Formats: sequence, C-alpha cells, structure tokens
Amino acid sequence: MYSWKTVLVTIGLLFGLKVWNPYLIENITWSWFDFLHQSHEVEQVEDIVLVDIDEKSLEKYGQYPWPRNIYADIMLESHYSNTHVYTQLFKEPDRFDGDAKFAEGLVNRLSILSAAPTIQKDTGTAPFVRTSVFGGGEIKDHIWNFSGIASPVEMLMANSYGVGVTVATPSISGTPNFDGTIRSAPLIVSANDQIYPSVALEVLRAFGDHKNYQTRVTPEVGIEWIRMGRSTPIETTPTADIQIAYWYDFERISAADLSESDLQNKILVWGLTAEGLNNPSSTPVGVMYPHQVQASVLQSVLQEVRIQQSYYLEFLSLVLLLSVLLGILAMVYTLPTAFAGLVSLTFVGFQVGGGFYWWSSSLVLFDTFYSSIASMIVFGHASFNKYYKTYQLKEQIKMQFQKYLSPDMVDELAKNPEKLRLGGERKEMTFMFMDICGFTPISEAYKNNDDPEGLVDLINKFLDVQTKIIINNGGTIDKYMGDCIMAFWNAPLDCEEHAELAVKSAEEVLIATKELNEELKPLNLPPINVGIGISTGECIVGNMGSEVRFDYSVIGDAVNLGARLEGQTRNYDGVDLLLSERTYQLCPNRTFSEVDRILVKGKSEKVTIYTC
Repeated sequence: MYSWKTVLVTIGLLFGLKVWNPYLIENITWSWFDFLHQSHEVEQVEDIVLVDIDEKSLEKYGQYPWPRNIYADIMLESHYSNTHVYTQLFKEPDRFDGDAKFAEGLVNRLSILSAAPTIQKDTGTAPFVRTSVFGGGEIKDHIWNFSGIASPVEMLMANSYGVGVTVATPSISGTPNFDGTIRSAPLIVSANDQIYPSVALEVLRAFGDHKNYQTRVTPEVGIEWIRMGRSTPIETTPTADIQIAYWYDFERISAADLSESDLQNKILVWGLTAEGLNNPSSTPVGVMYPHQVQASVLQSVLQEVRIQQSYYLEFLSLVLLLSVLLGILAMVYTLPTAFAGLVSLTFVGFQVGGGFYWWSSSLVLFDTFYSSIASMIVFGHASFNKYYKTYQLKEQIKMQFQKYLSPDMVDELAKNPEKLRLGGERKEMTFMFMDICGFTPISEAYKNNDDPEGLVDLINKFLDVQTKIIINNGGTIDKYMGDCIMAFWNAPLDCEEHAELAVKSAEEVLIATKELNEELKPLNLPPINVGIGISTGECIVGNMGSEVRFDYSVIGDAVNLGARLEGQTRNYDGVDLLLSERTYQLCPNRTFSEVDRILVKGKSEKVTIYTC
C-alpha cells in the first residue's frame, strides 16, 4: 500500500487529469497564465483614447440613449483627423429622428460602427469586405459560426467607413474564455452564412485604406494567419482567434469634454461607463468596460503582439509533467529525503522560473504551474510512503528487540536501522549459555507441595534477574529454552568489548544466583545452581526464517561451542563457568585459570577451556 507503485498510480492520475483537462485543471492553468499577464509591465498608449459616456456626459446631454444628433455634433466639433469607433449597437431607428444628422457626421469622419453576432436569431446583415483565401481550405469550416447578426440601422451603416463585430471567443471548455473571462477574441466570424471582420480588423483596414484582407486557411490546420495588404500577417489560432494583451494604459476622456478637447490623429473608442448602463467584462487583469476590451484588442493588433499558445506547447507540457514526476519519484527513493526535497524544490523553481522567463522574453504561455503543483504532490506522496516504510521498519525493530535488548539499544536501532543488516552478516561475537543445574530436585519439591504455579514463578523470577543483568551489560537475549538462556554480544549493535561484557555478565549472574538462594532458604527449597558456557568466534547473524515468520538469530561453530561448554560445567566440581580460548584471549585484564583440554561434539581437535 505504501510502496513506490502507489506513487506511480498518483502520477498516472495527475497525468490523466492534465490530458482530460476538466474545469478545475483548466482553471489552474489559466490562473497561472493570468498571473503572468498581470506581471507584464504596463505600457502607455498614445494613439487610442477611450471616450466614456459617463455620469458627467449624462448631466450635460441628458438621459441615455441620447438623440443621435448629439453624436454628430460631438464628432463634427472634434478634430477631423480623429477616427471614431463606436462599440454601442445602433440597431433601432433613433426615436428623436437623429439618424440623418448622425449619418452626416459618420460620412464626414473616419468612423467604424459595431455589430454583434448572435445565436438568438437567424437573420440580419451588415456591410462586409471580401477576403482572399490562400491555402486551399474553407474559412467557414473553421471559424466561429453564429446564426444571425444584430447590426446598426441601414442609414448609419451606409454612411460609415465600415462595420466590425464585437464578440469574444465563446466561453466553452477548451477555449481561453472557458470561464467567462475574456482572454481572446476572433478576428473574423461567420454570421448568417456571411464572414465578418472584428472591429479591430476593420479599423486596421480603414487605417490602411485596404479594399480587402487575405486569409490563409488549410484543411489540416484551419486559419493560420490574416493579413492586410502587404503588412505582417497576424498569426491566429485555427479558429481565427488572437489572445488579447491587457497591459495597456489608455487615456480617457468624458464624452462631455470631447468637443472642446484638442485631440488630433487619435482613434477614439466610444463606450458606456455610467452607472446602470455599463456591462463590465471579466479579464485576466480585472473587470473592464467593453470598449476598453475592444481598445485592447485593437492595440494588440496594431502592435503585432503575439501571445503564443499552441498544441505543440501543450504536448511539450505533458512531456515535461511526466518526466519531472518520474524524476522526483526516482530521487525520493534513491536519495536522502532532505536532499531529494531540495532537488524537488529546485525542479519546481526551474519550472516556474522557466515558464516566467519564456513569457517575459517571448510572450509564450507554457503551463509549468500545474506540473509544479503535481511535483509537490508526488514528492509529498513519495516522501510519506518512504517515511511510513521507515516508521514500519523502526516499529518492527522495536517489536523484535524490545524484549531482548536494553531500551537504549532498541532506540539506537530504531534511529539507525541501517545498523541492522537484515539477511545475515558475518562477524565475531561472544555467546553465553546459562542453565539451572540440578533442576529436577527443585521441580520435585514444588510437585510434592502441589504447587506447579510456584515453580513457574520461581523460574520467571530467576530468568528476570539474569535477563536484566545481560541487557544492562549490552547483551542480546536470543531465546529462552525452558530454564536456559542464550545470549550474545556484538550484534545487532557493534560492541568492541563483547567478550569482556559477557564474562562480566556471567560473574554478576553467579552473584545474583547466590542472593536468590538466600531468599529461598526460608522456603526449604533446594538451592539453585547454574552452569554457564561462554565462547567467542566468527558466525552469521541476521534475520532468519521465512517471509511469513522470522527471528533475529545466529548460526556458527562458536554458538555450538558455547552450548557444549555450558554442559561441561557439570563434569567439574566447583566449576560453574567455562569459557573458550578465544574469549580468554580477548580479556587480557582478567585472571583466568585453565581447566582442561577436551574434545567436544562436532570438533576433531581438543579445545582448551578456562574458568575465572
């Protein structure tokens, strides 16, 4: 459950989410792109001025909608070199019969009116210019299609220089405007089976006095670019959209002040800002009035701004995502956690920094934010798995050794599991076997008293005292065999004085046994005598058993010799401790006496045995 395979599942889910790209993931991606947009330096625009129909304008000219002769008066009183772009729809005849006067103003000034594609009706028309098509594709097969169009009254359209559509890219999944935030707009659309240019494209045509525009469209790709005359082609998405740059600061003027201003050679973009009349739009940099959005589209076209995002970049972001996540997984499981965390943070920093650099240097929208979030998720999951596996190992060590080692040794093993080489390790160790000699008389005494429970209590008390002595001297209890204890030193933790500590433990065991016998005298029980065998030699120590059940134990000749020496104590009167020659050699500061040279089972040569 906590293996690296579960992290692979997480990586698969994160990758699948990115490919599927549901609303939440799409929102994360575009929130990052909006942040990049907001980070762009603000640029002051000199050629485009926003004309606000604001509260001041209503106070001067009265209730809105105004008689249209007011627009004519303002146009004609302002400088003739200005271009007027109206984002309002004059689709109904003026109730004050001002259309003729307004038309007079339109024909005497370079002016562009707005129309609105709609799906609410399947009628409507507006003036349009022809487009030359290159590439062999059909434009209508790729651009956004609307069933109808709401356009200005015929008299106004006939006297204006052109009519462009004010429409944003539809708010559907897979488009930049999926959440209703206007990030992109089409340069051409189809309405009522006719192709219309946007307001921005129409202004560009009017400025250059072009008769038409060219479009390159291929069946495989869709719309590739749109161009006016011999100007630089405007690269678009396959549906003829461009992403809008919103880092422009436009000069603003109230419509009430326009006729008295000295503005010249400006593009004047008209729009409503008065309370209750405006319909603000959501953009990557906040809420804007619609005519400011149109001005931003126009300035993006005029400045040839190319905010780049393509299917190739999306594919590249998927490759980056998968590569980084697999790399973090490999690092967490092969490197120390702290170092893996540092490298993972570096990965995140490079991704975020790289995406920011690519944007600031080339206006490329490359999604590194999702991969950064995914990187942290994968690192957290893998690190938790690794930590939990380590925790399980520590708990396993504690469970395995807490009854056989001192608490300090158990804690040391838990902190440093690498000191426990699971699977077996060759090393020199010292072994002690201890058994109660003459156990039968003691057993019969309890039997005669019909007190088997008392016998068990006595054995447990004896083993408890001796176990504490061994553990306090750094020994490991290997097993209990009835009234016998097997212990060893120098594993699982290294112990240089393993032979010395084993002998010291044996001496303390003998002293403790005498003290126990003094306590038992009032019970009229036979005294307890112990036999102890100590041997030192090379052996194999480690976890032994099956995958289902295993024990930490030892095998080797020195183990067998220790058991044989314990049994030999019964053959020498007054000798309750025997040790091997290697143990004797490792305790140069102690005084031992040679007991005998004997043959033991499993050995062809005699061994020298010693006692204290």
